[in-house]
Amino acid sequence: MDHIRIGIIGAGETGTPLLARLFEAPFVQVVGVADLDLSQPGISLARGHGVMVTSDFMDLARLGDGVDILIDVTGVPVVRESLRRHMQDTGNEHTLIMHERIAILLMSLFAGRLVQGKHDDLEYH
Repeated sequence: MDHIRIGIIGAGETGTPLLARLFEAPFVQVVGVADLDLSQPGISLARGHGVMVTSDFMDLARLGDGVDILIDVTGVPVVRESLRRHMQDTGNEHTLIMHERIAILLMSLFAGRLVQGKHDDLEYH
């Protein structure tokens, strides 16, 4: 494996800074970015890098083994549940679903300080 293939779900306040950092990493290939609002800054950033964008996060899940990690920064439990259900239903044992709390940890490490997430409830359902 020469690249880690990433899909990001959520292209707003949390997803955009993370996406910018991912684009800086030569070992990361961003395969797609999803957000209900295609005017979000992360969508523009992805388009500028020639990356697929979509308003349907399940388009990223349907990439199957073509994505190594799906980063969910929506803070919406039904998104995580839908992703998990899809992975089970399709037998996808390859793709990992990364919770928003881990994304906040990574961004905090990048910043050298604790970064506050947009969503209050980050329980893992």
